[in-house]
Amino acid sequence: RLCSFAEILFSPRSKSLSRSSVRSRMSLKPPKAYNSLQKGALVWDPKPLQVKKIFEALKKGLNEYLEAHQAELDYLSGRHKDTKRNSRLAFYYDLDKQIRSVERYIRKLEFHISKVEELYEAYCIQCRLRDGATNMKQAFSLSPSTKASRESLVELYKNVQECTEDMCFIEGALEVHLGEFHVKMKGLVGFARLCPGDQYEVFVRLGRQKWRLKGKIETDDSQTWDEEEKIFIPNLHEKFEIKVTELRGLATILVGVVTCDSTSFFSTKPQAIIVDITELGTIKLRLEVLW
Repeated sequence: RLCSFAEILFSPRSKSLSRSSVRSRMSLKPPKAYNSLQKGALVWDPKPLQVKKIFEALKKGLNEYLEAHQAELDYLSGRHKDTKRNSRLAFYYDLDKQIRSVERYIRKLEFHISKVEELYEAYCIQCRLRDGATNMKQAFSLSPSTKASRESLVELYKNVQECTEDMCFIEGALEVHLGEFHVKMKGLVGFARLCPGDQYEVFVRLGRQKWRLKGKIETDDSQTWDEEEKIFIPNLHEKFEIKVTELRGLATILVGVVTCDSTSFFSTKPQAIIVDITELGTIKLRLEVLW
């Protein structure tokens, strides 16, 4: 499920893209939920390839939402015309209210998409500026050392740092637009490996976000888990880490540890995820992710 668009969009900013004013124009306020923006937790290591991958997946998912709501609007508009001719007044006004609600949501989606595109465009510009300054810095470092070259190196170093900082802040701003992942536990699949009475612990981590739940195999082969759903805030740089252990009295036996990329989760439809916990796939974990 996507977060409320009205709550997470930024105030408009000018089209100028000079390095010195990128962060001030973004009016960035670091909410606690987002790892990349937490004070003292910011890592000055932008990852353009990963950002591009997430941006493309996010834009694709947002366009899917837009197409779905546009189809709903077209359907409601057709019914609206038929109802107007039939003069069923109460139903007509109720339908009109639905149409206005969908139209407002479509406008919010369109603005959300434009904001994401604007952020990514600014990110690409800062990335190109940083690459240019880095190349010039390397060229100056290979040339004979003079006072002018040393001053140029100092200035280029500052430019690289400024571009790097701006890229990191834009990554944080883009992260705020990623919505939420609602992860549901669907159980373990293990065929002969799962026996009545077996107890397991599943630990899911995404950056600093953690979900620890315990489950038991019942006598009828059904499974009971102490938690069924958890909300995760998507992260640009982190993958889902999943660890499964078997509980035997006071002892714990590691079943397996896997990582899972989240780019495929940006979709309007719930994503059924089946993860091989063991190398041979004898125990699998079933999850459902709704964005």
